Amino acid sequence: MKPDYEVIIVGAGHNGLVAACYLAAAGKKVLVLERNSYLGGATTSSRIFPDYDASLSRYSYLVSLFPAQILRDLKVPLELRRRSVASYTPYDRSGQPDGLLLSNAHPGRNAQELTRLYPQAYQHYQTFQRQLGRFAELVWPSLLEPLRPQGYFQDVFKAQTDRAIWEGLVEKPLGEFIETHLQHDLLRGLVLTDAKIGANTHAHDASLLQNRTFIYHVIGNGTGEWRVPVGGMGRLAGSLHALALQCGVTFQTQAEVLHIYPHSEYPEVHYAQDGQERTVRARHVLVNAALAELRRLLGQVPEPNLPGQEGTAFKLNLLLHKLPRLRAGVDPREAFAGTFHVNQSYTQMQAAFAAGEKGKLPSEPPFELYCHTLTDGSILSPALRQQGYHTITLFGLDAPYSLFVGNPEKTKQQLVERYLSTLNQWLDEPLEDCLARQRDGSLCLEAKSALDLEQALRMPRGNIFHAPLSWFFAETPDEAGQRGVETEYPRLLLCGSGAKRGGAVSGIPGYHAAQKVLGN
Repeated sequence: MKPDYEVIIVGAGHNGLVAACYLAAAGKKVLVLERNSYLGGATTSSRIFPDYDASLSRYSYLVSLFPAQILRDLKVPLELRRRSVASYTPYDRSGQPDGLLLSNAHPGRNAQELTRLYPQAYQHYQTFQRQLGRFAELVWPSLLEPLRPQGYFQDVFKAQTDRAIWEGLVEKPLGEFIETHLQHDLLRGLVLTDAKIGANTHAHDASLLQNRTFIYHVIGNGTGEWRVPVGGMGRLAGSLHALALQCGVTFQTQAEVLHIYPHSEYPEVHYAQDGQERTVRARHVLVNAALAELRRLLGQVPEPNLPGQEGTAFKLNLLLHKLPRLRAGVDPREAFAGTFHVNQSYTQMQAAFAAGEKGKLPSEPPFELYCHTLTDGSILSPALRQQGYHTITLFGLDAPYSLFVGNPEKTKQQLVERYLSTLNQWLDEPLEDCLARQRDGSLCLEAKSALDLEQALRMPRGNIFHAPLSWFFAETPDEAGQRGVETEYPRLLLCGSGAKRGGAVSGIPGYHAAQKVLGN
């Protein structure tokens, strides 16, 4: 019996959409099955607060790891805009509120800002950043290539006299590298945040999960800079969807895949839609979902949770009628334009991790904020922009999934209260007074815990990367030369964030799955 399609893709997240575009452009007949009524998965934008014409990036919100090559290959009309400010970190200076502001638009100011921490801080920070840049330069180009052996990279770094960088980022706990180069608790914490985004780890974790997480946050497109998707994250998914339609891809939404049968000549996908069950066949099936979800669809026994599987992300989506003033006197249009770090000193994050390990919420929960609309106001209606409205995303660290299992809503409320109370210490007016209200009087505030992410997006234990992030190289001899998307079944590929070199909004697993099907 002939297959119905050449390729079936299960899941219309951004990786599935990338794969669909490449395959259809190469002339393949492609079907995409999506269980939701919308496309994009975690890259969706939503009108979260119905009384306001504001389209917020509900889950993912910044872009760094999406290769420029994929955007060029597919001609994706997506603008990624640079933020004028890299970061702002409030701190206490001799009993007075102060802040460290690092600028993208005026880098000359950074020396003065950093030197106030300690005399050599600017020099040390620049040296640290140069080493990260060197690492990104040598590693980033490989991410769209088949997996190379670890020894290949070891030889590259040794030949370039960059052996110390390799050891610091790949072989030893990241905390050693940070502590060697930076002397101030605040500055150490500022860089450590990239190692803890969504990951249940700490500076001296022997598993090196913190190293792997850090690496993916600092190598994007060879610079590690995180940029703003103009129009919101949903613009990426919408653009990929439109391109896929132009290439002839068939989409079926509200199609719940029930089972995948990979053993026959042509793999079969059994799904339900509109109250009816259907079966379709293809030469290849790509699964844009977590590995645990794939195992479920195959009828396999679930594997025990991997070390580092537990997600720790917590997200608040906020709509404000004005930006709050800061006690330090800095212009809020600068402070909130970049990443605004709170409770993210090196020692505070270690304490927060320790609290989570004991099954407790941290007393000073680390988190960061970012205002999309200071860089791109297009996600708001003209009327809201004129009235001074803004959106703010709050992303929390060290909020493990397990803390929310027993009493999820109460625990969420407790954590939100701690976020607001600690943030308000640095503000000249409570954030609550700046939040917009809906017609029913409720605040325009949406909270999502790791448990919520699992329920909404089927991310196992709320892990935003689907699984602990992998190394960027082959970890076994068998993996060398592979694309990192292979499974035990030749015609069944994993193209979600849980694939090798997956995680974040990158499209890289989708790219590799498409190349594997095309025989490249």
